[in-house]
Amino acid sequence: MYETLSPRVHQVIKLAEVIAREYEQEYVGTEHVLLAIAREGTGLGASILKGKNATESRIRQEVDKLVKASLEDTWVFGRLPGSPHFRNVIARAIEEARELGSKIVCTEHLLLALLSEKGCVAQAALQNLGFDAKSTREQVVQSVKGS
Repeated sequence: MYETLSPRVHQVIKLAEVIAREYEQEYVGTEHVLLAIAREGTGLGASILKGKNATESRIRQEVDKLVKASLEDTWVFGRLPGSPHFRNVIARAIEEARELGSKIVCTEHLLLALLSEKGCVAQAALQNLGFDAKSTREQVVQSVKGS
């Protein structure tokens, strides 16, 4: 199976870079990916966020509370470097897609990967907003089955 990123995930990654620049940061982190999923707004990942009223504004408030002054080591992905957590999330999203039998990595896979990346800003923000990996995975599986 050869997983590819969906056009929506490519858009989310581009938006994550825009959001990182809005934060005047020179890297793309998990928090930017999470905010980008919410901003893009049309994928299953965004739908799951909306289901718990996790709007871009609410997510941004949580991220702002959690962001630290120190920058993580970087890894280049596209134009802005991505944090090590960002790289792990992309790799985990590919694994999530594979485990769920999808040949395309979609926003729900990114969301699941963000929830499983311990120690990153996005995972902490999602946890603070009431999300957990198990129930979110169940919701993704149910939504995919219903399609």
